[in-house]
Amino acid sequence: MNAPANHNTLAAEKARILAEALPYIQRFHGKTIVVKFGGNAMTDEVLKADFARDVVLLKLVGMNPVVVHGGGPQIEVALARLGMKGTFVQGMRVTDAATMDVVEMVLGGQVNKEVVELINQAGGKAVGLTGQDGAFIRARKLLLPSDKDSSKIDIGQVGEIDSIDPLVIAALEQAGFIPVVAPIATGADGTTYNINADLVAGKLAEILRAE
Repeated sequence: MNAPANHNTLAAEKARILAEALPYIQRFHGKTIVVKFGGNAMTDEVLKADFARDVVLLKLVGMNPVVVHGGGPQIEVALARLGMKGTFVQGMRVTDAATMDVVEMVLGGQVNKEVVELINQAGGKAVGLTGQDGAFIRARKLLLPSDKDSSKIDIGQVGEIDSIDPLVIAALEQAGFIPVVAPIATGADGTTYNINADLVAGKLAEILRAE
């Protein structure tokens, strides 16, 4: 006897949510939406599935989501398995050549492929890439300011963004794909750099907004 009532309540709730969302759907229809994926959401199976469904929903209602992901917890696990330990300075991971190899393997391989597969399983068409693909992101070495004097602190192969080519994203969007970006890039001298995912997401959003 309770089933019809429960069904009606659920239907009414869905209708309310859609009514509230409609102005935003209309406002952002056809726009590119940059989504940063990281933190606890990347380690909880339920949250990962919910995230993938939400990204696909954005695409279905006419927006163009671009996912930029991190992978700190996964990097720590991979380092531990190799008997290595991550160190941080001012919240940034110190990245020597050996650590960069692990970062590239985890972010550009394991995590990127997992996020792509999550979105594809949820009904989307995701394509994974790093900043190295098509020279999409160019980087330069990041030097941190010292809190003791005017000197700079070198933390290895950690980069800041030099440039981003929006044509790579535009080409994927026009083909109906959801880009999934790992925050790894190459410098002018061919050095590979690890870049904070928040910085990549923010700069990418800024550049795409200006297009």
